[in-house]
Amino acid sequence: MMKIPTLVRLAAVGMAVTAIAACTPRTPADTGAGNTVPTPANDQYTGNAVAPVSGGNLGAPAPGSEQDFVVNIGDRVYFDLDSYAIRSEAFPRLDAQVAWLQRYPGVTIRIEGNADERGTREYNLALGARRAESVRTYLVERGINAGRIDTISYGKERPIAAGSNEESWARNRNAHTAIVSGAAR
Repeated sequence: MMKIPTLVRLAAVGMAVTAIAACTPRTPADTGAGNTVPTPANDQYTGNAVAPVSGGNLGAPAPGSEQDFVVNIGDRVYFDLDSYAIRSEAFPRLDAQVAWLQRYPGVTIRIEGNADERGTREYNLALGARRAESVRTYLVERGINAGRIDTISYGKERPIAAGSNEESWARNRNAHTAIVSGAAR
């Protein structure tokens, strides 16, 4: 009777031989009459194609979609500690949001104000509301109909970055522009 380690080795060798055999190229079959049967060609992958295969627009967001807004425009602006004043580096992103919203007048949005974890729940809810309102005011002052924009504050309840350090806190102090309706998902 064979021992278990010997059986395991034999099984491993057998699997290796099978794997190698499966990967070797096939030779034409001999019919026995001196003729060989050619291996079937797969025209789909030979050089018979008209043009090289390319990715095209796979993965590119459809114009006017939520993904278009997030990827090409940007849906979030950031704030300084205990502030709801829009930072100067946020102006280009908000201006791009204005242009996008003017291009797609059927879209409605919600500005979601957020805060980091420091401070009381009540304080952060109020700060998030002021942040959302400051972004809303900026968009309205540049021609977006106020009826298309809702605001809400999540305070510190919906962080986008986990952790209790300056980097996480800085990312969590934001206003997020969410598409509510009118755009393809």
